[in-house]
Amino acid sequence: MDFSEIIDLSVPLTDRAPSEPWPARIRYHGHRKGARQMRWLFGARKRDLRASGGLGWAVETVRAMTHTGTHVDAPWHYGPRSGGAPARTIDEIPLDWCLAPGVRIDVRGLADGEEITVDRLRERLDAIGHVLRPRDIVLLWTGADERIGSKAYFQQPGLGREGTLWLVEQGVRVIGIDAYTIDRPFRHMKADFARTGDGDQIWPAHFAGVEKEYCQIEKLANLGKIPRASGFWVSCLPVKIERASAGWCRAVALI
Repeated sequence: MDFSEIIDLSVPLTDRAPSEPWPARIRYHGHRKGARQMRWLFGARKRDLRASGGLGWAVETVRAMTHTGTHVDAPWHYGPRSGGAPARTIDEIPLDWCLAPGVRIDVRGLADGEEITVDRLRERLDAIGHVLRPRDIVLLWTGADERIGSKAYFQQPGLGREGTLWLVEQGVRVIGIDAYTIDRPFRHMKADFARTGDGDQIWPAHFAGVEKEYCQIEKLANLGKIPRASGFWVSCLPVKIERASAGWCRAVALI
């Protein structure tokens, strides 16, 4: 593989981000504090740190959910079993799922709360002349990332159970979206549940992973910068967190 361009598809892990209902907290420990730590560790004096002008290392302390920022969800996130077997955690998913050909499906015309149906997926794939192949990484382009940091960021379409299962049945193992969640927004699912009393209205795309194993990438960005709808690769290797339901990742498109 010979790549001429790398496009960053990730959003940063940000301190107290307004686009996170449960935001991360990041403490920045600067070079002066690092100098105090180093002087204590090495038994040195400030003037001994000549190369740095008396300063030391910079470090950060992060308190965050594994589902903050751009991240990959493992099957364990959806339930204890997936596809009839024990659900895999983020440190157990196959790495070749996370480095594979990508296809971008444009769903920007859909309204807030609208479901991305199987018919819509087929229509958009036909429009770009792409037939899904096993291990394709599907990227759903909603445009929501352009509104990150505002309340409008949470206005997005999302997959339902049928669309998710259809993609997985085509051999897709990773589905990504440039929005807060791969499902429709929580308020729309809540309203539908309140109206119908049907528990299947709650988290259907995620819970589809109980039936058929797959992973998802949430909070992607910059899908519009990818110059074509297919013919590129995606890398979304997650941080290896033991027994975790998700891992942060630096997702990129390789052109």
